[in-house]
Amino acid sequence: MQKISRRDALKMSLAGAGALALGGVNANAATNEKEVKFDEEYDVIVIGSGFAGSMATLKALERGLKVLMVEKMGRSGGNSVINVGNMAVPNNEYQKERGIKDSKELFIADCLKDGLNLNHVDLLEVIYDRANEAYEYLKTIGVEFSSKVISASGHSVMRAVQVKVASGSGYIRPMHKKIEENPNALIKKRTKFDEFVLDGSGKVVGIKCRENYKFDGELKSDDLENTSGEVKFIKAKKGVILAAGGFSSDKWFRAQQVPYLKTDIDTVSQPGATAGALTAAVNIGANPLLLSWIQLNPYTNPTEKGFGTSAVFTNHCSNDYGLSVNPKTGKRFMNEHAGRKIKCDAIFKVMAEGANNDNYPVNICDQAAVDANNPLYTSKGVESGSIKKFNTLEELAKAYGIPVEPFLKTVADFNGYVKEGKDPEFGKPLAKADVHDIDVSKPPFYASLSTPKILYCMGGVQINAKAEVISMNTQKPIPGLYACGEITGGVQGGGRLGTMSMSDCMVFGMIAGENV
Repeated sequence: MQKISRRDALKMSLAGAGALALGGVNANAATNEKEVKFDEEYDVIVIGSGFAGSMATLKALERGLKVLMVEKMGRSGGNSVINVGNMAVPNNEYQKERGIKDSKELFIADCLKDGLNLNHVDLLEVIYDRANEAYEYLKTIGVEFSSKVISASGHSVMRAVQVKVASGSGYIRPMHKKIEENPNALIKKRTKFDEFVLDGSGKVVGIKCRENYKFDGELKSDDLENTSGEVKFIKAKKGVILAAGGFSSDKWFRAQQVPYLKTDIDTVSQPGATAGALTAAVNIGANPLLLSWIQLNPYTNPTEKGFGTSAVFTNHCSNDYGLSVNPKTGKRFMNEHAGRKIKCDAIFKVMAEGANNDNYPVNICDQAAVDANNPLYTSKGVESGSIKKFNTLEELAKAYGIPVEPFLKTVADFNGYVKEGKDPEFGKPLAKADVHDIDVSKPPFYASLSTPKILYCMGGVQINAKAEVISMNTQKPIPGLYACGEITGGVQGGGRLGTMSMSDCMVFGMIAGENV
């Protein structure tokens, strides 16, 4: 049988006849166990070192298994390190302290609303049932949370917990410390996973990878032309867990899914967020779900590259407690607490009023809003210049070229809505537990600009409630293959609620490590 190149397999997987084409290439899309001599052997191999991979590793280690974690980049953590550290935990302890009522029905309804009813509800039920368990486990290994519950985009109630350091590193550092202390664990960085090794029955029994891989930063369809590194074959006696994240930085691959997302659109992801692990799984029959559903971040700043320093301020200070205005009119134009897609669409419409698509919205709040959240968010942005600070609203308006009188009326109207606890213009929820009285009146005042950037890939391989990867050819689990986190599809549907990525990663990472 003719050997089909990885490039050709990629093209076939995207050509519209994916399932039919891949059904014929499965035998040559991976390495046959009989053709290789394994260089090393472990019970479990985890591909990826972020939230999902780290949790999976920890749970597998708890069972006494020998675990290898491979990471293609030179540092561990992937996108998780630059995550802001907020995690949706329905029915958490801080909700209960504040009398906030939550339920499985409400949680799932919120997810389905932003997910456009494309979510796999059985997976959402698992997250609801086990998010608190994952949260409590994280506390036992040294993750430190602030003693508060916070709002997040698209949720109808406050249900997110917040790590003290306001960064995903607040999870990754203690998780990796515990992993590195375990004699049964090994983390190999600069090790790029390329293919699965299958036995005669089609079970995943190991991987083909390249050690000492050098990522060159210039992606051409998952860096296919980069052949650096020494090829190794590593056996996994119990199974392989895919936790390699999304493909936001894979410019060619994402443009095939969504052609209007041109290759020059910025992303908040680190450069290693590519599609290689995903396509390797699809090539052996993993069922791909919702690959064209790619989420943009409405909080990122056009004056910064990537995620930057102002996005969390824009989200949790100005959008939660303040307002966003069109600088041409000085008026609000959206529900600042709506889901991400709704806000991105509204922002793009405002931007289009500029000569060069550059009429960026101005996001505003006051000192009380900053104090209500983690002040680290704002101080970092003020220091970098991505967040501006003003003594008066008039100064703020002048700095951004906003017509003063309409702007002051907009703020006054908004403050009246906060007092009444109802927004008649856009329906923003304003009665928020113990912070319902925060408006835009306490100086100094803060402002930032926003433009959408690529954030998250909702699509990926299909899994079941046991984190087993489902085959498109048999509709059953692929033996020996598990997945968790952003590389999976179905949990988030067509749109992800804020803080839900961490819930997904932590819960299904836990489940993958338990079941592998």
